Amino acid sequence: MADVAPSPEITAAFGVDAPVAAAAAADDVASAEHPDWDALASELAPLLHWQPRRDVPLAKHTTWHIGGPAALFVTLDSTAEVQAVLRLLTERGLPWTVLGRGSNILAADAGYDGVVLTLGPGLRGSRVDAQAHTITACGGCLLVRIVQQAQAARLAGLEFQAGIPGTVGAAVVGNVGTAQDWISGAVDSVILVRPDGSLTTVRAAQIDWGYRSSSLRGAGIIVEARFQLQPGDAATLAARIQGSLVRRRGTQPLTQPNAGSVFKNPPGVSVGRMIEELGMKGMRIGDAMVSDVHANFIVNAGNATAHDVVALIRQITERVSTQRGITLEPEIRFLGSFASY
Repeated sequence: MADVAPSPEITAAFGVDAPVAAAAAADDVASAEHPDWDALASELAPLLHWQPRRDVPLAKHTTWHIGGPAALFVTLDSTAEVQAVLRLLTERGLPWTVLGRGSNILAADAGYDGVVLTLGPGLRGSRVDAQAHTITACGGCLLVRIVQQAQAARLAGLEFQAGIPGTVGAAVVGNVGTAQDWISGAVDSVILVRPDGSLTTVRAAQIDWGYRSSSLRGAGIIVEARFQLQPGDAATLAARIQGSLVRRRGTQPLTQPNAGSVFKNPPGVSVGRMIEELGMKGMRIGDAMVSDVHANFIVNAGNATAHDVVALIRQITERVSTQRGITLEPEIRFLGSFASY
């Protein structure tokens, strides 16, 4: 997976919101023309524990429940499998992306004409070293698992992650967190498989961390991350975790399909509050609706399409640009072609 500049068609489709256009192109890579996906599936099968699958609906693998089929869906169950598959795909110049829980992804209605990689059971574990105050987790491990393990071991530093959906690998790449805390503050190092299949360890100090971003995006696939934590008091940890869960339940539309915050907050600005002030809370296009719980969330109120969501995003960005002079930048990622939107 590599970040690329948006095509003129995508930029035009998103109108004034060039950052959205850039994100819409960011998960595509240079590809061989008209790949034979069935032949590729047969070639990959001997390398894998799990059989590659054709035309898997991405709506089943994103928390928005939106998205057409992936040309090829591949589950990787070991570091060796990740290395072998990435090496082959890179050598062939084939398009690929890696998907965790799909909790910040808008997949195109036409799907993704490429290979979607996901980490299987063999890459979802984690272990605690109570003496070193560390947790080492595979890239496919759920965040909820390491939060629970940290609490059980009385280790502090991950409480703010309570209630955040997603996998460790995706969370580290996107530097997820809250307005006050980010996962980068707990990362010690990651083990990364680069697109050429090589394996490397990257220390936290070598990573450029940003707001909901890091230099790891497009660099390969995280197969393991090590978190350096601190001894904590059981009662304090429990209170912090409960506080995080209560806050999310009270301020986020957890009962409806969504992808988390749609836009990044500009410095000193709450996008949700601004959207509400501009009268867009509850605005709806098709079954895509600005949440009436938190206006920086767009929910799937039934059978929303990616086209519905993009149209709503465009209306929001245009009104914010016109009335507040602010260009919103998406926090969600776009998968597939949005040139016709």
